[in-house]
Amino acid sequence: MSKITIAIDGFSSTGKSTVAKQIAKHLGYVYVDTGAMYRAVTFYAMQNGLICEADFNSKALINQLPKIDINFKFNKDLGFAEVYLNAINIEKQIRTLEVSSFVSKVAAISEVRQKLVEQQQKMGKDKGVVMDGRDIGTVVFPDAELKIFMNASAETRAKRRYKELLERGDKVLYEDVLKNVQERDYIDTNREDSPLVKADDAIEIDNSNMSLQEQFDMVMGLVTNTLEKTK
Repeated sequence: MSKITIAIDGFSSTGKSTVAKQIAKHLGYVYVDTGAMYRAVTFYAMQNGLICEADFNSKALINQLPKIDINFKFNKDLGFAEVYLNAINIEKQIRTLEVSSFVSKVAAISEVRQKLVEQQQKMGKDKGVVMDGRDIGTVVFPDAELKIFMNASAETRAKRRYKELLERGDKVLYEDVLKNVQERDYIDTNREDSPLVKADDAIEIDNSNMSLQEQFDMVMGLVTNTLEKTK
């Protein structure tokens, strides 16, 4: 059976990565978490004093992009690929609310996007890939056979993210998580370079009231139909 490219876009904390991992595992496809790549660059900027609440030295970050090497290594015990920055596993460090508070600003830099989009296109050049992010169906793979746009209310997404952070052991307030979700939505949809928009040919799914199983079944149904059409 011919392989396809599956592009899953949407707002933060809509469950894109969860369903993308499930679908990739079910099909035996490669899964690429592009959000983790932008988080890795953000983490690099934080570690090197290039971004904080009061300042963002974007020019210095652009100049240091050649020093940033990002790749994924599959962890068979966990069942998914973890992100590495310059050969160091940073999977846990990039999932904090602090990184979340800066990532949309870093992702708005055109030079950062160009570097990562080139890497993403190389990762998916042979198809058989499930990739999630903000601009996969519009910029990275505009010719993807299946494009999905995930959505849910800001409050629903904040509750999910808040629960996830608490389970990780992070001490956070729901109000701060909701504010972060809303701020990221604004930046992601209003940036000049590759703003978050639904591709014209993408299928929108609002999963505000869906269980993980219902979400998987719906997406898998779309995948099956697409695969049938490509036979």
